[in-house]
Formats: sequence, structure tokens, C-alpha cells
Amino acid sequence: GIGVGGGGLAGIHIIETVLRDLLIGQDPTDVEAWHSEMCRHTAFYGQKGLVVMAISGVDLALWDLRGKLLGQPVARLLNEGVDLAQPLPTYRTVFDDVETEAALDAGHAAVKLHVERFGDRPDPTAIAELVERARNKLGSERALMIDAFGRWDIPSTMAVAAAIEPYQLDWLEEPLSCDDLAGYEALKQSPVPIAGGEHEYLISGFETLAREQLHTVLQPDINWCGGMTTLVQIYQLAAQTGLRVCPHRGSEVYALHAIAAIDPQPLAESPRNW
Repeated sequence: GIGVGGGGLAGIHIIETVLRDLLIGQDPTDVEAWHSEMCRHTAFYGQKGLVVMAISGVDLALWDLRGKLLGQPVARLLNEGVDLAQPLPTYRTVFDDVETEAALDAGHAAVKLHVERFGDRPDPTAIAELVERARNKLGSERALMIDAFGRWDIPSTMAVAAAIEPYQLDWLEEPLSCDDLAGYEALKQSPVPIAGGEHEYLISGFETLAREQLHTVLQPDINWCGGMTTLVQIYQLAAQTGLRVCPHRGSEVYALHAIAAIDPQPLAESPRNW
């Protein structure tokens, strides 16, 4: 099987020195059991971050192998009734007006404005003007979101949220540091839904976000969060807690299978330039 994880050379080191010895010579068919065993085997030092990124790649390779052994695409393993001919709506993350125009011309269903360039103390008026221009170009039918990339504090976030509320955004993504759970608790008062989870790991991490309702939209990255096994668990968790899942970089091949098969509101984000 073929899988892609995270962590670069350090992630490869974990696979070659820890996970490989655990798996070589074993029956690979019970993928979920091996996911649990990899997590248990590394639990003392790897419940978040680099180790889970490495596990993600191995898990995806095992899912790929499962599909090959059964002669089925992974999407059909997740949902045997999936319509693989059905087009999926996509959105593009853009960094300027030129890219916004290109996204519209390409037929994307939505656009996400990356606003990290406005700094740690953003001017709400300037961001509102950017959002207004984008909304005018998009019209009322296409979705619009913004991504702050964890740069702001609570007052800045609330000020920006108030300024952009009239423009009907689907979400404001990761305004605070990913580990500022107390801050996200305070942002429950935001008039714009809060999204996050791109830098969260394993189902245990997402259970905290869901239990406390810290995000309205969960955004796991399948190559980082624990692989397909974890992503499926996150979709199940979201269904139980009334949240939405919109995977980070969902237009890449691994997440696409889950989005096509089990996502009730499919929307795939633009991929990396490989």
C-alpha cells in the first residue's frame, strides 16, 4: 500500500525505527486494530504531533492495501453505495484578489480568504473591506470563509467577526493558537462560526473539541491527524455532536475518498502543489 504522512525525514525515522518493527510479518487486513496498536505502542511519547503524523502515513498505506486486496476503491469500502461518478464541490484557499478571480473562473463552489498577512493585530475594517469585495464577486450563492492561521487574540477575533458578520461567512478558521482551548471557549460568542482542528491529533483530541463545542467546523488533516481510521472516527463523532467536518486539503487523493463516501456536506479544499 501507499500512504503519505507528515513530519518529513523525522516522520520517516519513526516509521523505520518504531512502526516497521511492530508491523513487519503481521497480517495487515485488520487496519483499525493495527491503528490502535500503533497508538498504544507510542502512547508514552506520541499522542500528538510528529508520531501521529507518521502513523497517519502507515494507516493510509494499510487502507490502500486493504482496497487493493479487495479490488475496491477505499471510498467503496467506506460506503458500498457511494456514487463515484458524482462530482464533488471544491473550494480554493486564496491569498489575494487575483487568486480569488482565478478560483471563480475555475468553477469552485467556495473561496477561503487567507488573511495571515494582516498580522497579529488585524484592522477589522480592512478585513471587512476584503471580505466585502470577495462577497460581491462571489454573489450570494457561493460560500465564503476566512483563515487567520492562529495569529490573533480574543479581542481581535471578536472585532473582526463583528465586522464581517454581514457578509454571511461559513466560518472563521483558526483565529487563535490551536492549543488555546480557553480562548476558543470564549469565542463561542462569535457571530461567525469558528472552524479548526487542522493541527489536532487522534480521536481523543477531537473529542475534546466536540465535547466542549469549541469549533462548529472540524478540519482534520488526514495525513496528520491519524489517517483514514481517525478521520472516519471524527466523522462519526461529528454526527453524534451536531458538528460539520471539512477536511484540511480535502482535494488530495486520500481525503477525497472519505468526502465522497461519508460526508453529508461534501466540500473539498484545494490541495498542495506536489
